[in-house]
Amino acid sequence: MRADKISGSPFSEIIELNVGGQVYVTRHTTLVAVPDSLLWNMFSKKSPKELARDSKGRFFLDRDGFLFRYILDYLRDLNLVLPDYFPEKSRLQREADFFQLRDLAKRLSPRVSKDNSISEEICQSDTEEGALPCGLGSSGGMETLRTLSAAGGATRSPSLDSRKSGYITIGYRGSYTIGRDIQTDAKFRRVARITVCGKTSLAKEVFGETLNESRDPDRPPERYTSRYYLKYNFLEQAFDKLTEVGFHMVACSSTGTCAYTSNDPNEDKIWTSYTEYVFCRE
Repeated sequence: MRADKISGSPFSEIIELNVGGQVYVTRHTTLVAVPDSLLWNMFSKKSPKELARDSKGRFFLDRDGFLFRYILDYLRDLNLVLPDYFPEKSRLQREADFFQLRDLAKRLSPRVSKDNSISEEICQSDTEEGALPCGLGSSGGMETLRTLSAAGGATRSPSLDSRKSGYITIGYRGSYTIGRDIQTDAKFRRVARITVCGKTSLAKEVFGETLNESRDPDRPPERYTSRYYLKYNFLEQAFDKLTEVGFHMVACSSTGTCAYTSNDPNEDKIWTSYTEYVFCRE
């Protein structure tokens, strides 16, 4: 940590943070940008000796390290910009509440309209491909949409049509053991991981928060990915999710290999396989 001190402050100008295992480096002025927030109290009302540190001397916060990047971005210019198809908005709101950033938490909270329906307040940063423009969630907006549709359907955007169709491929690796007696029941091992390949926007639409994006967190919605996988190991659960939103299976394929558990050919054989299921929504 740099030793450069801010005039009148016991803290250095540059601050190193360890947030849930993620390391961030920022300015002291950024951390105290919002008066009366938790970070403002920590880095203006307390001394460095009063704050928890990790083994390397960085200030430690036991919070979500991935989501803290958005907290820090907000503190830099008090503006919130989220990626498209951001599935962690409710968790980010919880982080904003924890850090006592009231304005940010208010922006992230769902807005209840007069008819008790819930709409998103942050339209510009969390719209989905082909989603309705802000304001059409109200009764007047829906009436306008119905009127335009009745006029001939010319207002239907190409992106909305493209959002309805596409392919998602589900893949998994499995293994099982067959004993020397061919009549012996095979011993199956659980599925280790279910992978998801396809357009990023479709994958996030179907699987939402059950999609693990840790290896490819900022993939643009119009790009294709083969790096996502699911947070559960039940193929049927993935199939149910796809069916619920109109996908149906169009193809599947599988490859397998066999190996012996030892050099003795009379010992059990271990079969490993890789299977893919292709789903389509037209």
